[in-house]
Amino acid sequence: MKHLFCLLLSFGLVAQAAAQSKPGEILLLGTFHYHNPGADLVKTKTFDVMTPKVQAELENITQKISVFHPDKIFVEWDWENQKELDELYKAYLGGNYEQYVSTTYPKLSSRSYYLKNEIIQLAFRAGKKAKLTRIYAFDYPKVALNFDSVMKAMQTAKQTALMQRVQDVTKNIETRENQKLATYSLTQLLLDANMPANLTANKGLYLDILNQAGNPDNFAGPFLVSEWYRRNLYMYSLVQKTMTPQDSKALVLVGSGHAAIIKEFIEAGQQFRLKSLKDVLK
Repeated sequence: MKHLFCLLLSFGLVAQAAAQSKPGEILLLGTFHYHNPGADLVKTKTFDVMTPKVQAELENITQKISVFHPDKIFVEWDWENQKELDELYKAYLGGNYEQYVSTTYPKLSSRSYYLKNEIIQLAFRAGKKAKLTRIYAFDYPKVALNFDSVMKAMQTAKQTALMQRVQDVTKNIETRENQKLATYSLTQLLLDANMPANLTANKGLYLDILNQAGNPDNFAGPFLVSEWYRRNLYMYSLVQKTMTPQDSKALVLVGSGHAAIIKEFIEAGQQFRLKSLKDVLK
């Protein structure tokens, strides 16, 4: 009997270890910003998510995400402002979100942000459907992304062709993305943005162009690129540290530029495996 007990205990420990080593699933959802303040390097047009058609799409998208049943949802919100996010989500779950926003953020521009943002429209909606009591902030914005200093370094080094490439690439991205925003449905936009080839292309501006800015003794370019990677590395670290052994699935909702880098981190490690958006939405 003693030997049987030891055998069962040993088997249990092995099974437990195997269960703990099983990688969790992350649905990495890269998106454009639904409420676009024009702060990004690439300027794109606004996409109205409040139309009945898009609202119906959001209902369908978030319903399918809830079937995936993430244990946690992470959003591009300053991690140091988790308390504010908690209050917003509490109001959303309580059914008095719009009233709470109107009272708390009286400026029209602020109210618009808190009503149209993808965090509220997609993550909050999916979280409520999945019966989650909290949405997790994981953005780390305290980095130095001084694009002007990089362009100045190019100018000093007389890298005229490189400067032109920056303009050409950003213009091409703007033209392409604005055409999609004008013709694609929200579902099509999200599926397109999360195609592996499109995520990889998002890294090109940083690595192929900005990283080589300046004279040999000027590292403004690689410093900016390293700061961009640092921001995303810190964000991914927060996902790693917040997911517990009991959590098997997560939705990570970020801008497409972040998704391109975070995808790289996930694929390089053993902690998680990626869940394809197209498989969730099929």
